[in-house]
Parts: sequence; C-alpha cells; structure tokens
Amino acid sequence: MRIVIQRVSSAHVTVANAVVGRIERGYVVLVGVGRGDDQRDVDTAVRKISEMRLFPDDAGRMNQSVEDVGGSVLVVSQFTLQADTRRGRRPSFTDAADAGVAEPIVTAVCAGLEGRGLAVARGSFGARMQVSLVNEGPVTIILEVVEGQVLS
Repeated sequence: MRIVIQRVSSAHVTVANAVVGRIERGYVVLVGVGRGDDQRDVDTAVRKISEMRLFPDDAGRMNQSVEDVGGSVLVVSQFTLQADTRRGRRPSFTDAADAGVAEPIVTAVCAGLEGRGLAVARGSFGARMQVSLVNEGPVTIILEVVEGQVLS
C-alpha cells in the first residue's frame, strides 16, 4: 500500500460538480492499494496515519498528531500511486490491486480511522474526482506499507 499524507488547512473532493467530501484542518490521505495488501497493512497504515506527528506544537515543532489537534481526514483512493515507471514512457499499473480488492481495503482504512475517533470524509471510489486542498507548510509524507511494516 502506498499512501501520501498532506497536512491541510482545508480540502474537498468533487465528483460531477458536486462536493462529496470536505474537511477543514487535517490530512488528505491518498491511498494506492497494491496486489497482496491485506488487513495487516490496513492496521499499520491506520495507526501510522493517526499517530504521525505532523502538526506544530506551541514551540512550532511538528509534535502533534491529527488526533491531538482534533483534525479530520479526507481519504481518496488513488490507484496511480502503484505506477511502475521503470520502463518506457507510459506507467504500468499491474501492481495495483483490482477494484474488487482495493475498494474494501480503502473502506477498511476509513473505518479504522473512524474507530480511532477521527472524522473521515471520502472521495468516490472509481470516480473521476477533482481534489482541491490547501497544503499547510507544505507538509507531504509518503508511506509504503508492505506485509504490515512501514518501509518508508
């Protein structure tokens, strides 16, 4: 599973000119599900997203988590994070999980975050979406979760 976390002051996702998810302060979390990703990866990702300290404390140091600041999370499925660009000019997406596998995993990530008390907004799985955000900092973190372990 490849995940991009962006600390935002606000964000929303639109499908067919209708806003389907909106947050204020928190994270936009882009989730790319790969072949072989499972519940272990979900559990690891949820814990890491919830506990990662990307918000400043009173001294200005990134020392508070999204949980600590009462933030929200906007989760958007993004299979293109699984792109393999090593050969040629067109990315290959053969490492991306099929939609029937990926959608329940993205749903499980959302449920896990909600289970930790976070307000979660969502994109629409498989839809053509427009994501608008104000990246605060900017702060952008990339996670790679494989077999229940964070590799980056």
